[in-house]
Amino acid sequence: MARRYFGTDGIRGKANRFPMTPEVALRVGMAAGLVFHRGEHRHRVVIGKDTRRSSYMLENAMVAGFTAAGMDVFLLGPMPTPAVAMLTRSLRADIGVMISASHNPFEDNGIKLFGPDGYKLSDQIETQIEALLEEDLTNRMPTGAGMGRATRIDGVHDRYIEFAKRTLPREISFDGLRIAIDCANGAGYDVAPKVLWELGGDVVEIGTSPDGTNINRDCGSTSPNALIAKVNEVRADIGIALDGDADRVLVVDERGEIVDGDQLMAVIAESWNDDGRLAAGGIVATIMSNLGLERFLEAQNLLLARTKVGDRYVVEHMREHGYNVGGEQSGHIVLSDYGTTGDGLISALQVLAVVKQRGGKVSDVCRRFQPVPQFLKNVRFGGGMPLEKDEVKTVIETGRNRLGNSGRLVIRPSGTEPLIRVMAEGDDPQMVEDVVDNICDALRAVAA
Repeated sequence: MARRYFGTDGIRGKANRFPMTPEVALRVGMAAGLVFHRGEHRHRVVIGKDTRRSSYMLENAMVAGFTAAGMDVFLLGPMPTPAVAMLTRSLRADIGVMISASHNPFEDNGIKLFGPDGYKLSDQIETQIEALLEEDLTNRMPTGAGMGRATRIDGVHDRYIEFAKRTLPREISFDGLRIAIDCANGAGYDVAPKVLWELGGDVVEIGTSPDGTNINRDCGSTSPNALIAKVNEVRADIGIALDGDADRVLVVDERGEIVDGDQLMAVIAESWNDDGRLAAGGIVATIMSNLGLERFLEAQNLLLARTKVGDRYVVEHMREHGYNVGGEQSGHIVLSDYGTTGDGLISALQVLAVVKQRGGKVSDVCRRFQPVPQFLKNVRFGGGMPLEKDEVKTVIETGRNRLGNSGRLVIRPSGTEPLIRVMAEGDDPQMVEDVVDNICDALRAVAA
């Protein structure tokens, strides 16, 4: 069945336009409630959200849907996505919901669903829910005492704060570190600075004054200039940038330079390997992670397993093959010893612990390899299958031959737009750029 609602990361779109309307949110609550209504116990769902104005609208609609389906609803308020996943398990809920469009602008919103194990739903379960969205569910809803109740619960922020702190050894203190943090005016605005302060850090915070419309606006991991300026202004030892739902992180070193997710994964992998904690002899990343990361790991006799783009594919591979570190260049890092999804705060804590233990500058500690020059371009097309054209295939093959064993070529259609993404990397930056340009020219010629 063609999927009309669910994409690669739940349901997402412009708020108050299909599919992110109150009507759809109501029906998602009813449909998901039916799918997870198993057994005779009182069924429960936890709902968290980010700070978008539309999150309140969608939250109310989902409460109506879930209670109509006979589920008791526990409202968490603004909470990071990984906290919702953790609390779904901790509170023994049947399902967890995060209302957020992550790093997207505030005009957008989304619905992410978690199963009772705290993992995002499988394609199979999403398909079941999607099929029910097209049905008339009125006569399948319970009446009387069978309907659910909604309760706003307190203290969940404290539970997540303590959980985050317990991911570090007791002796670790950030005393003496000046830490600038940008919470993107998003879901981590309250808990993240508190965790760093309680661990002893001298915390300077920005992006912690959400007003419903300023989430991710000129702040956070997708717009780090504000954090760079703050690091330089207060002479911070490190800057930490979260995104709108706090499931990804980037770092700014003491010189005001960005450290991406590939470097952060290298820091964690090396440290955990030295401590005997790294599972499966390596880490998992996507096809977009830099070749420099792969070479760094190989030099330490560690593996880099690559997946398709998307954190769900990273997590699937980690679960299937026993890895406990994985992630994306964007800073979406999954540490399965602690959580089931990316957690920007906990990833940052692991990096800070290494910085503290080694006692060096962040620019030294967090740059574990020299990135290989990487070049990416997008080509928009109107229809058809331009990658199947013989003339395009010829140019692609020529590019692969030019790069040889010292480079990589990744070509993939976008999952959300009529775009083809062309990325190449190699030791010769001019050759890399030429290869990408030649392929993009060939694609434009057949896509016109």
